[in-house]
Amino acid sequence: MKLDKSVFIITGASSGIGEATALKLAEKGVQVVLTARREDKLKELKYKIEKSGGNALAVTGDVTKKEDFDNVVSETLNEYGTINGIINNAGLMPLSYVKNLKIEEWEKMVDVNIKGVLNGVAAVIPTLIENKGGHIINISSTAAYKYFPGGAVYCATKAAVKMFSEGLRQELSPKYGINVTSIEPGAVSTELMETITDEEILEKLSDMQKMTTLEAEDIAEAIYYAISQPKRVNINDVYIMPSEQQ
Repeated sequence: MKLDKSVFIITGASSGIGEATALKLAEKGVQVVLTARREDKLKELKYKIEKSGGNALAVTGDVTKKEDFDNVVSETLNEYGTINGIINNAGLMPLSYVKNLKIEEWEKMVDVNIKGVLNGVAAVIPTLIENKGGHIINISSTAAYKYFPGGAVYCATKAAVKMFSEGLRQELSPKYGINVTSIEPGAVSTELMETITDEEILEKLSDMQKMTTLEAEDIAEAIYYAISQPKRVNINDVYIMPSEQQ
């Protein structure tokens, strides 16, 4: 895919993988549309990208709200005239044991991790079909394959994203030329851990803290690899783990 002057929407762009990906793609000539709830962080990132010679548009939005996504798409089309892809990165990981009934946290994970991806795809598909091509990147996880303590709901949401990505690929790639990739990282040093409130889980995180995790920039590199392939090449899944993680 020719990336220079292409237009990609990035959700959860205010920090972590989203921020790192925005910086990487902007460096490669992509016009990035940054969306997240934290307006101040988006403005800081937009300034940083533009100071380095890149091009960015910041649009505040909540991925769980369809009307917010419609606004992101509208602003993008007004600014750039097209959309070439989306990186559905926004996600939550408030791990907890099911017996502790953190039901509100379960619902938030379903809303952000699954419905947020659905909303993003629904918002951009009409433009990608009209363009007869593009790329949808969904951030799943190695948790889509392997349960870990406290991850029952989180793992379920990421398995849903992985399977949804495969369904999208089979529906959209052969007929419309829209490539779809599921990015599946292991442990990454981001703000995800900060959403955990279950004390039993927090006690068990000390072992993981001793491990050298992936950095957000590592995932940005994987995303760039996937979208920079020739149009004939679809990278279905990128499964990427820290060397020290079992």
